[in-house]
Amino acid sequence: MTGHFAERPRGSGRPRRLGGGPGGPRDPRPGRAPRAGRPPADPARQAAYEALAAVHRDGAYANLVLPDILRDMRLQGRDAALATELTYGSLRALGTLDAILAKAADRAVDRIDPPARDALRIGAYQLLYTRVPAHAAVSSAVDLVRSVAPGAVGFANAVLRSVAGHTFEEWVALVAPAEADDPVGHLSIAYSHPQWIVRAFAEPLGGDLDEVRRLLIEDNERPPVHLCARPGRADAAELADEVGGAPGAFSPYAVYLTGGAPGDLPAVAEGRAHVQDEGSQLVAVALADAALDGPDARWLDLCAGPGGKSALLGSLAALRGARVTAVEVAEHRARLVEGAVRGLPVTVLHADGRDVGREPELPEGAFDRVLVDAPCTGLGSLRRRPESRWRRQPSDLPPLTRLQRELLAAAIRAVRPGGLVAYVTCSPHVAETQVTVTETARRAAHPVDLVDARPLLPAGMPGLSTGPTVQLWPHRHGTDAMFLALLRRT
Repeated sequence: MTGHFAERPRGSGRPRRLGGGPGGPRDPRPGRAPRAGRPPADPARQAAYEALAAVHRDGAYANLVLPDILRDMRLQGRDAALATELTYGSLRALGTLDAILAKAADRAVDRIDPPARDALRIGAYQLLYTRVPAHAAVSSAVDLVRSVAPGAVGFANAVLRSVAGHTFEEWVALVAPAEADDPVGHLSIAYSHPQWIVRAFAEPLGGDLDEVRRLLIEDNERPPVHLCARPGRADAAELADEVGGAPGAFSPYAVYLTGGAPGDLPAVAEGRAHVQDEGSQLVAVALADAALDGPDARWLDLCAGPGGKSALLGSLAALRGARVTAVEVAEHRARLVEGAVRGLPVTVLHADGRDVGREPELPEGAFDRVLVDAPCTGLGSLRRRPESRWRRQPSDLPPLTRLQRELLAAAIRAVRPGGLVAYVTCSPHVAETQVTVTETARRAAHPVDLVDARPLLPAGMPGLSTGPTVQLWPHRHGTDAMFLALLRRT
């Protein structure tokens, strides 16, 4: 196995400097007075601090709170980019940062007051993962501590100077177990993932820890934004030219964005495209394109929120004379689906997908194609929601896998004989993928056969395993780690 220092994590290494610059305090953040008259911190770093505080204090998600913070503080350009880098970078690197801070402070991080702790995390991230000069990183972080926890300025200054005394590689050697003695523990600290997640990734990858390391590296990268050019409404190549992006590598509808806010694009506002990971597109298209004998007019999306797959299926259905029923149990997510599918042949049903046969609009044996995009741990999209890796626990699995099996069993009841069910999760955990499919199929009310899903993915896609199911990976395919199993009711 290759040692850690042979390959620095790209997303946890030394990315190009994004702005913010060296120096002491800057003007107060626009539109806001400094808290309680305290000296103002640099606006970009203050924004990052407020986002981290909301995540750790309120259980918020950075992708939901940070845009509001940036808007409220009127940050744009380099300052907004720096705030975004510090927020997401600190969240991805949290496990490594906390191990280093605990060593530098000679105390457990949970014994550091939360405001000072989050400010120290931002400062340590600057020192170890960016090109901000050490003196500027320490100075700006101490200014931030002075703004949010003035009583901890001396402590913060000492801790950060200790952090600055070693390189990233030296710190990993100090705080991580030796790779030869504890390879999983080493990967966990060096690449900032809980050990149980490292193990969960290793199992479907055949225990290949070199490949696990490549996956962890990719997980720590800033994820690309993918658009879906809606079939019948937009062409991917033309959309790529329009938005200054590039056509996707695998999905015929994917466009890779190079920057900017996708919500501001006319194509998105006009319903010609929507934001959707390329892997999510591929599994929906696989269901739509699979060969089917008999009628093909009624499609079902059993767990539709927030609506990306429903919109893609609805666009394809419109071209084929089919209709989609999109089921969502959460009312606010059902409203999101309604917005996503406006103008498409999609009926949104606010109901529990497990109520097939009990809900009048969900009769048994009535649908030709059924998609089950089941709720899961989301381990396949940790690069997009980095805080999830610290919130999810192994104890989350039993209730989730029970729900997944109930939903898949309902889908099998809903599909007609000869019809197809696609079971999809954004997690590679075998308990949520292979075990759920195998156990549910064995106990299903109607017999089903697994269909080899690999031919339904684009020719030439690497690393699709031995089938009949498909597992996509960030480090192999550039997508979220989507799992697909295709079942035909006999």
